Amino acid sequence: MEDTNITYTQAYQQLQELVEKMENSQIQVDELSENIKKAGELIAICKNKLKTVETDVEALIKDIEQQNIE
Repeated sequence: MEDTNITYTQAYQQLQELVEKMENSQIQVDELSENIKKAGELIAICKNKLKTVETDVEALIKDIEQQNIE
């Protein structure tokens, strides 16, 4: 369940916080599964936002190249 209103920066920061808690053993075993699921969702959000930016940049580059050809 992705939150499309979250920014890349927010998702990345939340992911960093989860990873830090896991590395510092601040997450109880009972919470581990839930946190891993949340980390997966945050990674998916980041990947989707990066893919969108990549697609936008590729389209922009293509437009610029077309303008240079004409």
